[in-house]
Amino acid sequence: MADRPGEGGGADEAGTPPPPRPLDAIDQDILRMLQADGRASIRSVAERVHVSRANAYARINRLVEDGVIRGFGARVDHERAGHGTSAYITLKIVQNSWRTVRAQLRQLPGASHIALVGGDFDVLLLVHTPDNRALRELVLSRLQAIPEVLSTRTLLVFETEDLEPQS
Repeated sequence: MADRPGEGGGADEAGTPPPPRPLDAIDQDILRMLQADGRASIRSVAERVHVSRANAYARINRLVEDGVIRGFGARVDHERAGHGTSAYITLKIVQNSWRTVRAQLRQLPGASHIALVGGDFDVLLLVHTPDNRALRELVLSRLQAIPEVLSTRTLLVFETEDLEPQS
């Protein structure tokens, strides 16, 4: 984004985010635009949603401060970036160990997404590795070495498609 506002963190001193403010149609349009093109300039956002640059800037700033927009980034083709193997890994963990496990999963090379879920397993982890050998090493040496991890199941990803927001 050419003249993008800084990334804020609207949390209070205790780290609690403020209650969400309702989003109107213009806020929703801004979110769709920035999801499609996080590099869009304030001017182009303002023109597309028919508000002034100052209004667009203030709205984007508010969305960042409220934690609705968590950041701006690039969508990466992992295979072209040297990580040709992707997998979802399910984990069963010791009850009440989520925070400890999450902290350790964040440190894993190639970890892309971590979710605490309900169902037959407790955690869903998405990883990207250079090849199957690196994936094997990650699962057998790193994940299964975490004391709170009771079991894992690896689901190899053959193909992916990111769903783009509707414009």
